[in-house]
Amino acid sequence: MTDLSGKTAFVTGAASGIGRAIAERLGRDGATVIVTDIDTAGAVAVAGGITGAEAHALDVTDDARFDALIDDVAAHLGLDIMVNTAGCIAVAPVVDTELAAWQRQMAVNLDAVFIGARAAARVMSAQIARGRPPGLIVNMASGAGRRGVPMLAGYCAAKAAVISLTQTLAQELGPQGIRVNALAPGHIETPFWEEIAAGFAAHTGETAGAVIERFRAGVPMGRFGTAEEVAAAVAWLASSDASYVSGQVIAMNGAELPW
Repeated sequence: MTDLSGKTAFVTGAASGIGRAIAERLGRDGATVIVTDIDTAGAVAVAGGITGAEAHALDVTDDARFDALIDDVAAHLGLDIMVNTAGCIAVAPVVDTELAAWQRQMAVNLDAVFIGARAAARVMSAQIARGRPPGLIVNMASGAGRRGVPMLAGYCAAKAAVISLTQTLAQELGPQGIRVNALAPGHIETPFWEEIAAGFAAHTGETAGAVIERFRAGVPMGRFGTAEEVAAAVAWLASSDASYVSGQVIAMNGAELPW
């Protein structure tokens, strides 16, 4: 376990899946966790199981609300760990993809990461000036951001941009000691993957179960990862053991290539 006592962590998309696992892990490690999600009831339920956690409704594409919430949290708790996890996906061939679906994926998977990281960077910079130690920003990319995947053009493009944004932020904020990293999970067993499988099945004629087995067969370790395994990487990044790790894209993919 990592000792995060006295730290405040802000997690988006934390009502389920990877975001929930990250919030719960950071809470177990002693951080005060701000659980946010567009699913208000889900956020409240998750926060209820974490000692000292707060739940807040948040549409991550609403930059004014996002900025205001970050500022409010920082004013009464400070901000040490920012985890941009919220995401969405649409499965369709490029020729069948509506512009609105493309734009929605960019808004949630990329624009919201920019908004959250920008707000956190501003707050953390101000805190450093007042003597608080530099913080950590973690952005959720994906293995899909490192290679093209048929029928996931919007998702792949957004996640690739998250990787580039992360590297740029790390360069800009490094002189202040603020670390910025991205996670690039492969196939993780969460409700999100059930949505992905259903999307593929609608286009390929397979069952959702067959889609999952097809993707599982491509993983050398022979299984999907767990949300808890992704959360463990965030906990490590938040620890002093990772104090010189910044600008990195950390994959959890069971040895599936490309890295």
